[in-house]
Amino acid sequence: MKRLFDVAASGGALLVLAVPLLVLAGVVRLTSKGPALYWSQRVGRGNALFAMPKFRTMRIDTPEVATHLLEGPDRWLTPLGGLLRKTSLDELPQLWSVLVGEMSLVGPRPALFNQDDLVALRTAAGVETLRPGVTGWAQINGRDEIATPAKVALDAEYLRRQGFWFDLRILLATVLPVMTGMGVTR
Repeated sequence: MKRLFDVAASGGALLVLAVPLLVLAGVVRLTSKGPALYWSQRVGRGNALFAMPKFRTMRIDTPEVATHLLEGPDRWLTPLGGLLRKTSLDELPQLWSVLVGEMSLVGPRPALFNQDDLVALRTAAGVETLRPGVTGWAQINGRDEIATPAKVALDAEYLRRQGFWFDLRILLATVLPVMTGMGVTR
């Protein structure tokens, strides 16, 4: 049932948002050098790597590390990067990853390919068995504000509690943080 919901919701959202997504892609291209989409190597289900699309918010010469590890991360942002991140509009292309089955609407956020500490803790907790999500239990409980061990504890709690109604609760609870930019540090 979860996969059916993911396909229907992501497919429907991509159809409804097609024109705004194209406009946003055009604006990203016009305001900074490089492609509109950035395909980030992420760790998915079973610790397999996959390419996850996002609207590009950082300059094309930015080092491939988690934003919190960058020295002076704001200097790497594109002119629209801060706004796209604060509003989570940069995440909308991930609906494609949901549609093709690499992600789910709800699950642990996919780690970067080089976040070995996060991947190791998730593997130890059994979280790698889950399909990563566009949003998740950790995101509505702190997003960027929580430390890695606490994030993994929330991911493990999601693993234990997962179900359609819990996913629906998480999706609904995602609206406020996204609309307000609450919990986004960069």
